[in-house]
Amino acid sequence: MKPAQNPPDYSDVQGFVRRGYGKLTEACYALLKVTDAAPARDWIERASITSADKKTDGLETAVQIAFTAVGLKELGVPADVIAGFSPEFIAGLAGDPNRSRRLGDVGESAPARWRWGAGEMQPDLVVMLFALPGMLEELQRRCSAEWAAAFRVMAWLDTSNMGGHEPFGFKDGVSQPYIDWDRERHIAGDQVTYQNIVALGEFLLGYPNEYGKYTERPVIDPGGAAECLLAAEDQPVKRDLGRNGTYLVMRQLEQDVPRFWEFAMKASGGDSTQADTLAASFVGRTQSGTPLASAGRTIPGVQDTPSALAANGFTFDEDPNGVRCPIGAHVRRTNPRNADLPTPPPNPVAYLIAKVGLGPHPPRSDLLSSTRFHRILRRGREYGQLLTPADAKRGPADSSERGLHFACINANILRQFEFLQNAWIMATKFNGLTDESDPLLGNRAPVPGCAQTNAFTVQRERNAPRRIADLPQFVRVRGGAYFFMPSLRALKFIARVGAQGRS
Repeated sequence: MKPAQNPPDYSDVQGFVRRGYGKLTEACYALLKVTDAAPARDWIERASITSADKKTDGLETAVQIAFTAVGLKELGVPADVIAGFSPEFIAGLAGDPNRSRRLGDVGESAPARWRWGAGEMQPDLVVMLFALPGMLEELQRRCSAEWAAAFRVMAWLDTSNMGGHEPFGFKDGVSQPYIDWDRERHIAGDQVTYQNIVALGEFLLGYPNEYGKYTERPVIDPGGAAECLLAAEDQPVKRDLGRNGTYLVMRQLEQDVPRFWEFAMKASGGDSTQADTLAASFVGRTQSGTPLASAGRTIPGVQDTPSALAANGFTFDEDPNGVRCPIGAHVRRTNPRNADLPTPPPNPVAYLIAKVGLGPHPPRSDLLSSTRFHRILRRGREYGQLLTPADAKRGPADSSERGLHFACINANILRQFEFLQNAWIMATKFNGLTDESDPLLGNRAPVPGCAQTNAFTVQRERNAPRRIADLPQFVRVRGGAYFFMPSLRALKFIARVGAQGRS
């Protein structure tokens, strides 16, 4: 029986999934440890968590909550229920040295150097507070008083408002997937051309993903505390703890802004304009957000306003050799904008030829997995003092810390965040390149078969590529964790199951 294709109940979804709360420009994140499970469960049940049906217009504050696997255990969620979550979530971001290696968390970014997220500094939960200017302090004070008997604050992660730009000075949050909230898109079959619209199940558990399948999550027998949960669409006799929830990945990324612009100036012979051009090549966009590749195309899932098309309505089909946007640029690595087949087949015969891997196509076209299986929804916030590119170029070096509290939402940590981080960002042979990782996020550490990973190639149309060597490490990981962000119904289950048990 085919399940009903109804939109999710927005009142059951935490608003952070649907809205980034950009208008609530003040924010901070509380990393908490459970000190007493009983009052902790009481607070969780009565907390005013902002749902996705609350429009940001008129919204003054918002509160969101998410738990680590350790935190769920501390609250009394049974082990057999926790076992239904993904292995990545259960192990944790810093729980496996092999995972750290794959994600590039080595050297100065190794978990042993983190301020939070590893060892005894792993939080049980995070509470995210958002507010209009001038209202955050009171929200923070009120929440702290409410949970004083339940939690110990490990750390407050403060954020900054840098006017829509990330610390290096480039417009941020330009490219986001368009979620098929109304579940109107037909998922089955090949995606012949790139689309920005992505299946709901890539971001919310309990719904079909881009494979037309339901991602594994805890589905449990009805009765007891589980009575507050919705039925699973694919297993109607079961209750779905995951439905309308998702996984939240958080990473604190310290950005060395002075070093970034110092290197760009040095590599450009001290010419400020050339430094801007080189930095844009690293990113794949100008500081204002204009893509170096062609733009303004009609792509499903991209809002058809002129500004949206100019910023996000493009693919790399017209730039296969990277002469406009370098092959290894950050935006190209994080979203290659390709579909399931090497090139868009113009007719059914060409489709069949491409399907079996024959026919002419650019040499790099078949080196990358289809983008639609690896999208993430980014929800990061900057922290620290703004240092403009102009000031950074002039020097002297500013030693204060700044960076990004990276946050992303995905329903499959392994196939989405971890694949993107390992196969595209850290990969030294991405898209046929050699000896280079992401120019922004790469750690420059040698890997087996690749002693040097600190290069960057700028492809040129009529000249040999320019090879830039000795890129420093511009970004270091200072903390991070994998969280489960439950639905509001699932929050009630978490609050009740430890005390009531399950029947």
